[in-house]
Amino acid sequence: MSRLKDLEARRQALVRRADEQRDELASRLAQLSPATLLRGAVDGTGLRELRHPLAWAAALAGLLFLGRTREVLTFVLWIRSALALAGRATQLVRLLTQLRAPRTPQQGR
Repeated sequence: MSRLKDLEARRQALVRRADEQRDELASRLAQLSPATLLRGAVDGTGLRELRHPLAWAAALAGLLFLGRTREVLTFVLWIRSALALAGRATQLVRLLTQLRAPRTPQQGR
């Protein structure tokens, strides 16, 4: 019987803890209301971040890839490979332009 009482006491403690966390989360979400965001934008602190194009692109990408872990990883690896290939191509073009550039005569020889 004491095992059942222990489990019930533990359950009650967990329920209380969940209620406390729910209240804390509700208060934090209340702080993130649209009115608070607009107030920050009026003060000049939030408007700059809201207008940044990279922030919008990141938010849009986050919404598009929400819950698609495999596709996101595939996309990230593809982008990484494309950037590596572009870097190698840039090095090759730079080398070719240096080889094709007219040589200036060295002074002193």
